[in-house]
Amino acid sequence: MRILTYNKAWIAALMLLLVGCGGGSSSGGSSGANPAPSNQAPIANAGGAQTVSGFAEVILDGTSSSDPDGSIDSWQWQQTAGPVVILAATDNPQTSFTAPDLPQGAELVFTLTVTDNEGASDVASATVVVAGTDPSLRYIVAGEVITSTSQTLDGDTNDPSNPLAANDSIGTAQPLVSPTTLGGYVNQPGTGAVGRSTVAGDIDDYYRLDLIAGQAVTMLVADYQLADADLYVLDLQGNVIDFSVDTGELESITVTADGTYIVNVFAFEGATSYTLAIGSRGQQLGVERYANIIPWEAVVEYREQDGTVAAGQQRDLRQRMGLRRQGGGPGRARLLAMRQSVQESIQLARGLGNARQRRSAFANDVLRVQWETLMTVKSLRREPHVLHAEPNYRVSTYASTNDEALSVQWHYPLINLPAAWDTSTGVADVVVAIIDTGILSAHPDLQGQLVPGYDFVRNPLVSGDGDGIDPNPEDPGNGVEPGASSFHGSHVGGTVAAAGNNGIGVAGVAYGARIMPLRALGGSGGGSSYDVSQAVRYAAGLANDSGTVPPQRADVINLSLGGESFSQLSQALFREVHEAGVIVVAAAGNEGSTRASYPAAYDKVISVSAVDAQASLASYSNRGSRIDIAAPGGNNSADLNGDGYPDGVLSTGRSASGFAYVFLSGTSMAAPHVAGVMALMKSVNPELTAADIDALLESGELTDDLGSAGRDDLYGHGLINAQSAVTAALSAIGGTPATQPGLAASTSVLNFGAGLDTLTISLRNRGEGDLDLQEVSVSQPWLSVSSSAVDANGLGSYQVTVDRQGLEPGSYAATLSARSTANSLDIEVLVSVGGTTESDLGLVYILLYDIDNDVVAAETATRAINGRYSFNFSSIPGGRYQVIAGTDLDNDLFICDPGEACGSWLTIDQPLAIDLSSDTENLVFPIEYLVAIPTLSNYTNTAPGKSETLQRKATPF
Repeated sequence: MRILTYNKAWIAALMLLLVGCGGGSSSGGSSGANPAPSNQAPIANAGGAQTVSGFAEVILDGTSSSDPDGSIDSWQWQQTAGPVVILAATDNPQTSFTAPDLPQGAELVFTLTVTDNEGASDVASATVVVAGTDPSLRYIVAGEVITSTSQTLDGDTNDPSNPLAANDSIGTAQPLVSPTTLGGYVNQPGTGAVGRSTVAGDIDDYYRLDLIAGQAVTMLVADYQLADADLYVLDLQGNVIDFSVDTGELESITVTADGTYIVNVFAFEGATSYTLAIGSRGQQLGVERYANIIPWEAVVEYREQDGTVAAGQQRDLRQRMGLRRQGGGPGRARLLAMRQSVQESIQLARGLGNARQRRSAFANDVLRVQWETLMTVKSLRREPHVLHAEPNYRVSTYASTNDEALSVQWHYPLINLPAAWDTSTGVADVVVAIIDTGILSAHPDLQGQLVPGYDFVRNPLVSGDGDGIDPNPEDPGNGVEPGASSFHGSHVGGTVAAAGNNGIGVAGVAYGARIMPLRALGGSGGGSSYDVSQAVRYAAGLANDSGTVPPQRADVINLSLGGESFSQLSQALFREVHEAGVIVVAAAGNEGSTRASYPAAYDKVISVSAVDAQASLASYSNRGSRIDIAAPGGNNSADLNGDGYPDGVLSTGRSASGFAYVFLSGTSMAAPHVAGVMALMKSVNPELTAADIDALLESGELTDDLGSAGRDDLYGHGLINAQSAVTAALSAIGGTPATQPGLAASTSVLNFGAGLDTLTISLRNRGEGDLDLQEVSVSQPWLSVSSSAVDANGLGSYQVTVDRQGLEPGSYAATLSARSTANSLDIEVLVSVGGTTESDLGLVYILLYDIDNDVVAAETATRAINGRYSFNFSSIPGGRYQVIAGTDLDNDLFICDPGEACGSWLTIDQPLAIDLSSDTENLVFPIEYLVAIPTLSNYTNTAPGKSETLQRKATPF
């Protein structure tokens, strides 16, 4: 039906006109001038009625509305009846929504009001009938969860459903291969969740493995706020040769010689899960070592009571601990020293428990003295009258350090970023807009890196912060999604411009540039294309629903999001933004599909596919004719560079304990690498336009060609090369000559582990000019290399093969050397012999989460067969679901806790919803340990509560 409404002013004018005509004259003539023709009202057309099923995408089309004598100035859609749905837009000729799944069915009514250039309007309605779900219809959800041989499990976790292989002594030490990532659990008797070791305790876990000089053993303590776990490395005779006994989240040791070692995890206090990362050389994080401890001294600050601590309490503590005061006083820290024998102090100290037994196990007196001093400090920290207790350190001057976790950011050398930093690390005048879930503004590596942003999430029901559009883009997170995916925008933003050279954490690609955080996705990672479009308009300085624009528009826009269908309005917007000179970069999508994914597939948007640590296309990455460029997206289910950590992209985020650095993988992680490089280019040449970037990209000046020669559907124009891009930007203004040629490799480490026989490495020219590869050689007879796809200069792909035949069980290292006319490279090769080639993470719990009803609809528990965990949920009603898998090492009935393995279909970064309207089988996704490196600083972390979404119901066996 159609309802006509008229402008009141037009009606009044018409009445005056009729009065002025006088009702007609006898002569049939008229007096005065001819009246102006009246305005004709527009004609609204809302597209009529539709009948759809649940989860269908419904388009409401008002484009056939018309105005007989002018133009339509505005459209306004409104829902007037039925269950409320979210419209993608309300002021466009065309809008859309997803039909709800309704067992009883329902009728949804919408009105379209169109107003013409004279103010006249017309209203039309559209009815959408959503068919009811047949309650008798039930479907199957089935698939497999996979894991890699680089991950393993403690043999005696607290989950009684896991097989038991006790590793509580040196004689029963669990054999491991290196590199590896391991999940484990330890507890003192009577602590932790009810489970296998609650009563008797699981104080020690011992592991036996071969290590190469320079390899690091790092432990991440999951429940460090409630418990304390320490790390020891022993020789085969049981002598302690190194230790790490801090009280925080991270302990780390680097071995100094090749050999067979015993690694011991000790529960000093309480109960905790933990992750061991045993990796390649040079990967130890910034953990304080103990060589500079002044023996038998401690710096102590008391808890003040009315300004002082009772003298008797201080005296009692000093006497009991065998300490004497050497300096300090009331209201400030005291310097205390041991005055009795060290042994008496250790015996008298509170809270040391089983740790005392280790005093006689040290390989030398220097280590023993350091340990005794630290044990005394630990005991002091447990005294009720002590606020702080620290060792007293010798200090000296030293040069400033770089970012502590930079060595784990394997993805930067892959794109030749360190060489680009020699020219520019970015300037503060260059701004990159991150349109995503918002930002963790207080993260220590994001503070000072931000310009004011905005929150464009319109619907309070999905925003997660309780309101609609506002100037606060802070990411509130949520307790639904596993892992760190709630803080997706902070991870993306950190890759672009996390603070660099500040001595903590990671560095962004353009760490001198600034981030404009624009929130368009709610806490669960969902949002609408309309909200995204408003954020894009704001970033580009165009009119938008906030009613304001930024003081300085963004130079680059990053869109690590997708899911919308093609929209003429969105395409027109991106053309307008491009015409204004703003560079737009978007993730190609994680469906492993050739289907076009928007916004990445729009014209004038740079679409980024993802590669892994070997510069090969990641299995999840979309591909196709719309791909423009490739960048590192990683693969969290592998450790091909052998650093002991998953091959995900490391960046800023949150863990359960607070601000952290987390590994995620996906094209969402690839896109900000490109956006960051664009920021570097704008930093050295502010005059570059989006059209200039397009021309440089198409000419091949920004990339290293991968795959087929020239542009292809996997890598577009190739892998982004940061140095080449910066050089191209400077060359465009005559700022620098071409860079010198230089040989570069796709990785600095090849990790074959125990199960891989062949890996591929890519050799390329990282600069310009002629470069010939003269020789590729290996240092060991069990390693060989052969060309796979190379050009006339010898550059391209090489296949590296390991022959384990004749090798004794153990860990081996070799070097692959490549010599060119410009320079030479050495690539480290790591191989294990004798370990298992099948990964087993013990019992894995798989939950089918009903998104709309916020409940776990079904669950199962399964064990690995050939490294794969199968699941099959049957008789599931139609609806929207996510599949989440995880371990429960501490047996607290929650999966995916810190220190536990976790996965979700399709990726843990962006879990996809399954619109279940037919059997859905062959779902395959990885499960991996969610490694979150804590903020290596003095920032205080706080732990949120557990999500009921990830709660399993009971122990199944």
